[in-house]
Amino acid sequence: MDVEKESPRVEKLHLENHNEVKCETIHIAMVCAGYNSTFALVTVVKSVLFYRTKPLHFHLLVDEVANRTLTTVFQTWDLPHVNLTYYKAEKWVPKVSWIPNKHYSGVYGLLKLILPDAMREDKVLVFDTDVTVLNDVSLLWQMFEKFTSDQALGLTENQSHWYIKALSYGQRPWPALGRGFNTGVMLMHLQQLRKRKFMSLWETVAKRVLVHIPETSLADQDIINAVVKEHSSIVYKIQCTWNIQLSDHTISDICYRDTSQINIVHWNSPRKQDVYNKHINQFRKLHKVFLEMDGNLLRKRLFGCDKHETVSQYNESTLCREFTRGATTLYRTHPFLLEYEYNVYASTDVALATQCSVERIPLLEDLSKHWPGTISVALYLTDAEVQNFLEFVRGSIELRNRKNIAYHVVYKDGELYPINYLRNTAMSYISTPFIFQLDVDFLPQYGLHESLMNYIIKLNISESDKVALIVPAFETERYRFIFPANKDELLKFLKRGVLYTFRYHVWTQGHAATNYSYWRNTMEPYEVSWEPDFEPYIVVSRKAPRYDTRFIGFGWNKVSYLTHLTVLDYKYIVLPDTFIIHRPHAPSLDIGKFRTDSIYRRCLKKLKDEFVEELVKKYGMQTLLKLKKMTKEERILKSVETKK
Repeated sequence: MDVEKESPRVEKLHLENHNEVKCETIHIAMVCAGYNSTFALVTVVKSVLFYRTKPLHFHLLVDEVANRTLTTVFQTWDLPHVNLTYYKAEKWVPKVSWIPNKHYSGVYGLLKLILPDAMREDKVLVFDTDVTVLNDVSLLWQMFEKFTSDQALGLTENQSHWYIKALSYGQRPWPALGRGFNTGVMLMHLQQLRKRKFMSLWETVAKRVLVHIPETSLADQDIINAVVKEHSSIVYKIQCTWNIQLSDHTISDICYRDTSQINIVHWNSPRKQDVYNKHINQFRKLHKVFLEMDGNLLRKRLFGCDKHETVSQYNESTLCREFTRGATTLYRTHPFLLEYEYNVYASTDVALATQCSVERIPLLEDLSKHWPGTISVALYLTDAEVQNFLEFVRGSIELRNRKNIAYHVVYKDGELYPINYLRNTAMSYISTPFIFQLDVDFLPQYGLHESLMNYIIKLNISESDKVALIVPAFETERYRFIFPANKDELLKFLKRGVLYTFRYHVWTQGHAATNYSYWRNTMEPYEVSWEPDFEPYIVVSRKAPRYDTRFIGFGWNKVSYLTHLTVLDYKYIVLPDTFIIHRPHAPSLDIGKFRTDSIYRRCLKKLKDEFVEELVKKYGMQTLLKLKKMTKEERILKSVETKK
């Protein structure tokens, strides 16, 4: 029997049609407002990405706070086959703010009502930011094909007796069909809703109900249920496993026999993961998987959906590959992880910028005691370590009530600590005119924040001035010691050997130019000249340049910054009655590599040479005269090699 073969042209057409279906973009909308909701949204996205088989387009209705954070999150996450559109909530809030609402989400809990007007797409899946997705959302998307011409909303039944008046827990529920419907997971056929003039429809119904019931309790859900009550043909009923609701009075367990049947968990209690439920431990474990999942692993590509498949070139055999990789890595970054407030602007205000790994997080408590002003912290953590950090802050008396500390997470990627990327991250999200750059293992003297502002006034320093104020650094080998109240006490501790000038015995040149001998006896600020390898702790304007991110791990990361400032003709002024003290701790892994690995040091030397060459190329040959060719650094690297 002869089999008729299709022509190559027909086969290609079939393949293209198959790819169009396979690579059809799924649109997902969410509302996100405030600092705390951004992390919840990212967790939802991680659960969606884990199971997805198609390209995704997220439509995010955001306030200014969420927009600033999420823009950075997704730009640095760099997810393939994921697009984003942001909609300013401020534009749409007036459309719903007239509705009295006592839901804990406030006016933002009503904004899903405006999606048909705000978006141009024909269809969209709508998720609350308190859901955990446990299946491929393309299965949910396929349900649009089952809609009749009348149906425009896909909803699951409400899994409590809230809307049944006789059982409504003493509340005044809005009108609903039976138990009503939950709007935490919705299929919105936007085209059909626009045809029905949905905006006008829900406004009319809401105004009618508000005559008898003075406010909504469940925000948009109340209004949508009231519309459905009058226009029941609008609803397509979704299987209950696509929205297992864990509210305080849930009856969701009648929907499933075991948790493997569940497609989406909806944490719709104000207590979220702390709600009581007989299966709560299993649900929490499912949620925790995505809380702690490495988001970098979700950068997977969808094969067959790239118009032009490309293979990135990366030479693993290069001796300096870790430096090369670290300098080009796009670190996934989540700024403003927790609520942050900076309400009072002063032209002389100084914020403290610092960074740390998970091992140094406990040091933040004492740092916050010494610095009452704004602190910006870049944290280098894994996704799982973020949970440990959040628990630490919630349990800390010092940190949990501080709203002027901005926490920015940079997610781990690679072996070496990207110290300069972290420093830049901490500096980038500061709105004060001046920045005090400090490592987290230092403690500033009490009152330093106010003292620095007074010196800025005294020296008449403006944001545009190229001035770096130096705060002299000291250290102790004792884990417990009485912190000196002032310079006089510090000098006594120096004399008794309780304190030392910082790194006097291992890296003298790093702070020698501060001229500690002069500092001991003066009461006035004094200017010092830059010297090779100088790396003091300084206060600069927020307009100062950023650190060179090629310097990762240990070595030359701060020296390079001071070198750059010197080329730009910065003046260095030492403050006479200020100080910081370094606390002892175990050496980092990176400093261990510097001391024991000759290839590491050779790569650092190569990177340093490239840095200087670039400065000369950019700023001219006068650069070499200013920098004295860095002969001291050459000698130090050479001496380390000799000791090996």
